[in-house]
Amino acid sequence: MLQINPNLADLVSDASAGLRSRFNVGASIIAAAPGRVNLIGEHIDYCDGFVMPFAIDRYIVISGCANGGPEARVATELDEEIAVFDVSGPQREAAPKWSNYLRGVIAGFQARGYSVPGFDAYILSSIPGGAGLSSSAALECAMATFLEGLLDTVMDTREKALLCQKAEHDFAHVPCGIMDQFASAFGQDNRLVLIDCQSGEPELVPFVNPNLTVLIANTMVHHELSDGGYSARRKHTEDGLAIIGKSSWRDVTEAEVTAAWEQLGDPVNRRARHVVSEIARTKAAAAALERNDFAAMGPLMAASHDSLRDDFEVSCQELDIMVEIARRMGAAGGVIGARMTGGGFGGSTVTLCESRKATEIASTLVAEYEAATGITPQIFASRPSRGAHLVAVAR
Repeated sequence: MLQINPNLADLVSDASAGLRSRFNVGASIIAAAPGRVNLIGEHIDYCDGFVMPFAIDRYIVISGCANGGPEARVATELDEEIAVFDVSGPQREAAPKWSNYLRGVIAGFQARGYSVPGFDAYILSSIPGGAGLSSSAALECAMATFLEGLLDTVMDTREKALLCQKAEHDFAHVPCGIMDQFASAFGQDNRLVLIDCQSGEPELVPFVNPNLTVLIANTMVHHELSDGGYSARRKHTEDGLAIIGKSSWRDVTEAEVTAAWEQLGDPVNRRARHVVSEIARTKAAAAALERNDFAAMGPLMAASHDSLRDDFEVSCQELDIMVEIARRMGAAGGVIGARMTGGGFGGSTVTLCESRKATEIASTLVAEYEAATGITPQIFASRPSRGAHLVAVAR
């Protein structure tokens, strides 16, 4: 019931084998970047808030080498089509759709004066797609790290993460905040990444207690009603801030939201309430973890989920069911807290729990969720893991 996370070394080996199979060349550069899960602080990274994700031990690996020509040739296990595009000039969106994440990162390097040589590459992933675990950010960060190896350069981590964010804005047209790329780029073993989204500065928060782990439950659903949902909610937050008359959500209090409730109107007033309360919850969660008060996390995670469900309206029936199953187990069953994670409308939940009971908790989540929905979820455990890095470079 509890999935075993694929070993990164095996993923690297398989990616290199895929490169040889598709292009008949050996790998000289191998880069890896993880997905992320957010423990708390949802839909506030684009509101100058605080978020607290961590890099999971599920990765995208890019194995490749320079090919001496002007074109990139990129293959993946999920698509028979090989993406072929000229990297000697400006990048433009084109098919296949997934290649636009790569083109956006290449454009970012070109904008910084780098001349990107042609290369052959093979992409392999152990991050479940559509699970709200930021496989797109992992792909961008893996590509940026691969290009560092290809160009024999090392980019400042913050600059690399921002480059990848811009790639998602410009080439995937998703107006994401900085959380996903920062988590993938800055992640470290046994550390959460507390990100101040106003200053753009990350702070590593210890998560070293081996008796605690995080279960990530992929509900296996992603509702189409989410199309445009992210952009709409981001606009709601922008409209709310303008009505309140402040330059940043960090300067807004819950009392000010309440005072402007009628003027804000529904649903902007509820979106505003989520933003200010979630910022406060995330700060409280970071303080609780600093003092090893893990019990305090439960109510904070519960309130976060309820706010995302009721005020921000990005949850769905399946996410609510998974969270409710975990809540019913409670402290007696080894569960500290549970909430949805990611953009919403499907995807995954996170359950902070006792390590020794993780397998039992996962079995209960699978059985009861399957009974309620008829869907078999994917559940795996993760602790904070290493961020984007070069696995191998041979010159």
